[in-house]
Amino acid sequence: MSVSCTVVVPTIGRPSLDVLLDALAAMPGPRPAELVVVDDRPAGSPLAVDRPGLPPVRVVRTGGGGPARARNLGWRTARTEWIAFLDDDVVPDPDWYQRLARDLADLPADVAGSQGRVRVPLPEDRRPTDWERGTAGLATSSWITADLAYRRAALAAVGGFDERFPRAFREDSDLALRVMDTGSRLVRGQRRITHPVRPTDRWVSVRVQAGNADDVLMRRLHGPAWRGRADAAVGRRPRHLAVTAAGLAALGLAAARRPRAAPAAALAWAAGTAEFAWARIAPGPRDRAEVTTMALTSAAIPPLATWHFLRGAVRHRRVAPWRGLPDLVLFDRDGTLVHDFPYNGDPDWVRPVDGAREALKALRSRGVRVGVVSNQSGVARGIITRDQVDACMARLAELLGPFDTLQVCPHGPEDGCDCRKPAPGMVKAACAELDVDPARTVVIGDIGADVEAAAAAGAGGILVPTPVTRRQEVDAAPRVAASLTAAVDDVLAGRW
Repeated sequence: MSVSCTVVVPTIGRPSLDVLLDALAAMPGPRPAELVVVDDRPAGSPLAVDRPGLPPVRVVRTGGGGPARARNLGWRTARTEWIAFLDDDVVPDPDWYQRLARDLADLPADVAGSQGRVRVPLPEDRRPTDWERGTAGLATSSWITADLAYRRAALAAVGGFDERFPRAFREDSDLALRVMDTGSRLVRGQRRITHPVRPTDRWVSVRVQAGNADDVLMRRLHGPAWRGRADAAVGRRPRHLAVTAAGLAALGLAAARRPRAAPAAALAWAAGTAEFAWARIAPGPRDRAEVTTMALTSAAIPPLATWHFLRGAVRHRRVAPWRGLPDLVLFDRDGTLVHDFPYNGDPDWVRPVDGAREALKALRSRGVRVGVVSNQSGVARGIITRDQVDACMARLAELLGPFDTLQVCPHGPEDGCDCRKPAPGMVKAACAELDVDPARTVVIGDIGADVEAAAAAGAGGILVPTPVTRRQEVDAAPRVAASLTAAVDDVLAGRW
């Protein structure tokens, strides 16, 4: 594949995953650089994903964070120019690899994403059910991640998928709108997938009403015109609200012993419910099972849709734009990751502060790269050697896990270098090494020079004071956290 691309497949371990992997293994064409399978189950035995014919496969786990977090972990762990998302219940056409390569080749720089084409097979011997018709809507939907490739840089620029969308609903539309808000374009390619209608029970239409809360979040984030921009249907929420109000009025009037008004309200509720049920029954097979399902669920959907809408209105009343996680978190070493022993050259004295290992593990588990930026003026002063510094850094990695970048300034304060903090040199060098935008980088340290270096490089800074931190440094810091753990918690919560 001439285009550098990683395929990301989030999954909860459904049997359809095997069908997808078998199809990817059997088809001809140039393989992508890697296939990342994101296991989004809270627990369970490892997935059996290896089979001959697949590109190099890597499995990462979220612990059950939901589809948005799973996709974010997938693209964050990839290092290619393009990220191609596939759902675990689709079947790509045999020429999918070849068409993907052609779809992505030579796209203009202002194109951030390419959507594949979806077909949904429906029964040929009968009319489709309500659930089947709903699934068929995927064939004409815009910017769904059943098959959608994005430039990795475009995902990083907007912070990826908004993890406040807990379901596989609207999170892809939200991402598309944010990407297009940067001035980029999304286009449709020629590759194709088949999206079978997933078997389900009769209550699925009731459960999906929780998406009304996500519609509220979309409106809060993108304004009242979001449906037009996202090519999303208006739906029946105003009528659901009217039917629900009529039902509540009937109950309230009956309780108040209003014998004339209560039946009128009940009749309005019954008429609205019957109209809704018939609108769902008429285009379907009209067999006993479908009619029964439509009758039962049509009575339940209006109040549930209204409830979820109101729940979303309360929950998202003060929502802020999604920032996502940074691509890179850089740590000062002495006093931040390890206890400060001045001019230490002995690896045995490298002793992590409480919570350091857990904090770094939390970042790595979310796909955030980590590094160290450390002033080591003891080298310039002749107190320690560069070899001793390197030995201590190696010990740091042994104790706290691997770092994606290690930046050391061996100069003294009088040397006038551009790497010694508060100068931005080490922060910029780390970003350049990893091809990360400084604006998507956070520096965590224990003195003012750490956050000043971050600001000078265009990165965010968080100060974690220790007894050596001066009061004026705390007052001047853009963000302050009580501990290393608290600082990383802030980063993971988007407060950076």
